Amino acid sequence: MAPAQRCPLCRQTFFCGRGHVYSRKHQRQLKTALDRLLLQVEAARRAIRTAQVERYVPEHERCCWCLCCSCEVRKHLSHGNLTVLHGGLLEHLASPEHKKATNRFWWENKAEVHMKEKFLISPQDYARFKKSMVKGLDSYEEKEDEVIKEMAAQIREVEHSRQEVVRSVLEPQAVPDPEEGSSAPGSWKGTNSQIASTSQQPSYLDLPSATELDWMDTGQPLTFIGHQESARVGNIHSGATPPWMVQDEEYSSGNQQIGPSYEEFLKEKEKQKLKKLPPDRVGANFDHSSSTSAGWLPSFGRVWNNGRRWQSRHQFKTEAAARNKQQSHKGKNRLVS
Repeated sequence: MAPAQRCPLCRQTFFCGRGHVYSRKHQRQLKTALDRLLLQVEAARRAIRTAQVERYVPEHERCCWCLCCSCEVRKHLSHGNLTVLHGGLLEHLASPEHKKATNRFWWENKAEVHMKEKFLISPQDYARFKKSMVKGLDSYEEKEDEVIKEMAAQIREVEHSRQEVVRSVLEPQAVPDPEEGSSAPGSWKGTNSQIASTSQQPSYLDLPSATELDWMDTGQPLTFIGHQESARVGNIHSGATPPWMVQDEEYSSGNQQIGPSYEEFLKEKEKQKLKKLPPDRVGANFDHSSSTSAGWLPSFGRVWNNGRRWQSRHQFKTEAAARNKQQSHKGKNRLVS
């Protein structure tokens, strides 16, 4: 029996020796793989006469599988921010390494001889591709220059319109005609000065005017409520402070603190932490503000010393008896004295 061999096209192991390459299955798999590669080669051949140059995008890093060389080949040729479409595949097909690998592949797989030339690029065709690539680069640069000129023209137009707007705003406005009305700034200034001058002059409200004397003498059934004196406070037209800008007396000092103090904030924060703990925990009702003496720890148990529990119990009883004896002795001395 012939030794086992692996066919990469059929993806199986065969034991029939060289007879496998003549089988129908192998020839069918070979034709399918070559047709798949032939589509990419024909697209690259069309780029020999007219090379296309485009701006680089990440999709141009795509690779294709060369069946003859059993390796991946970059489909496009990129340099900087420019990409020549199908340049990488044409460069590979025109290399002598690819030609040697193609001859070996055709001999090993017994492919049709007349199809071999379709997968090879002659040096003359590759030289023609180089010339078309130079022309493509020149035309691309011309297009880029035109795009840059158009963008520059648009920028100049926008800048010119912006300058026109700024110039129209900064130009001095014409002096308004006083007959057009008192809405102009000059008329406002005149009225303000008149009001200010009249506010400084003494008022003559106490003296009745001629019109008041007229309607008083006519005997019409009208009720006279007396002369109404206006307050001696100016308004915004006379240069006085607006009422919404007058500072209140209670906030004039500026020392009043707004909001809670920092100590109150810390106390509230501590309360919020304690609310998350279980209410029935040990020490929940303990008053931490109460003062405790240094002897609040228990004097029995001695759980922090070495020894057994019963030894601690006996030591506690002995010390308690001695303490009671001392207290009784002190009481007797007080009674005797």
